[in-house]
Amino acid sequence: MRFPSLWTGPDIADPFRIMRREIDELFSDFAQRMPVTEGGLRAPAINVAETDGQIEITAELPGVAQKDIKLAIEGKRVVLTGEKKQETKKEEKGWHVMERSFGSFRREIDLPFEPPADAVEASFENGVLYLSVKKPAALKQQQKTIEIKAGAPKAQIAQGQAGEQSGKQGGKAA
Repeated sequence: MRFPSLWTGPDIADPFRIMRREIDELFSDFAQRMPVTEGGLRAPAINVAETDGQIEITAELPGVAQKDIKLAIEGKRVVLTGEKKQETKKEEKGWHVMERSFGSFRREIDLPFEPPADAVEASFENGVLYLSVKKPAALKQQQKTIEIKAGAPKAQIAQGQAGEQSGKQGGKAA
């Protein structure tokens, strides 16, 4: 004898199968968004901060030589590319070990404006790339500070009072 199942039939889906598919999609999406580049090398961690006058970017590039880093401006984008080459050699007690690893990376940072080439400064020290992009004067002038007032706007208060009075009048007519 076969017992009926709650999750069978053409129109009914197994909730556990649905949950499994959702979890698989979550991890698949996460893996696709991880910045891993050719050769399995992880793309550099980047921090972006904005001040009144500039955008400051730092990129962590441990083990990457300064000569292997390229920095470019492409329209409204800062493009950071590079290559990491590492070679180790050990010879001990009859052992001969030589390991090589390499990989390239590319990171793109979108900016809210197109900077001129002379507005960008970069320096590299102890495996960290420091980049500052000066904001154009026109962009600074476009920013406006808006005062935030306490309380609801007068128009909403007037509408609320009108609604209360119509409710009172509706109660008297009934």
